[in-house]
Amino acid sequence: MIIRFIILAVFGIAMAHVEGIVVVYLRKAMGLLEPMADMHKLLEEVPKWLVKVEMTREVATIVMLVTIALLTGQGWFEQLMIFLWTFAFWDLFYYVSLYLVIKWPPSLKTVDILFLIPRPWIAPVWFPVSISLSTILLIAVFYLLPLL
Repeated sequence: MIIRFIILAVFGIAMAHVEGIVVVYLRKAMGLLEPMADMHKLLEEVPKWLVKVEMTREVATIVMLVTIALLTGQGWFEQLMIFLWTFAFWDLFYYVSLYLVIKWPPSLKTVDILFLIPRPWIAPVWFPVSISLSTILLIAVFYLLPLL
């Protein structure tokens, strides 16, 4: 069980890096590698069709995370734990990957567009990072440790 969760964490980390690199390519292609303070203004500058394309990438990400949970979990509760675990590693290491590649975000106070679905979620980076770290810690302590 623990080994499976370690492998799922590695999957989430690898998936985060792929997504981070895609974002780097998108920013470079649009000339937006320099950070912008106003994320609402950034959304206005991005063509609507590209925002819709980005939304499909977000849906695909969730579908991949749900699929891995359904394929590896035994019962709905374990599937939920696997989804949350993998999502947390993906979300946390997405920012780690961006920082390692382009030194962004420069601070946990940096504001980002977290999701576009169902509408833009805009918040400082510390928010998803703290949620992800909390999720990993809670699942490790209350779900995985009792199984040892």
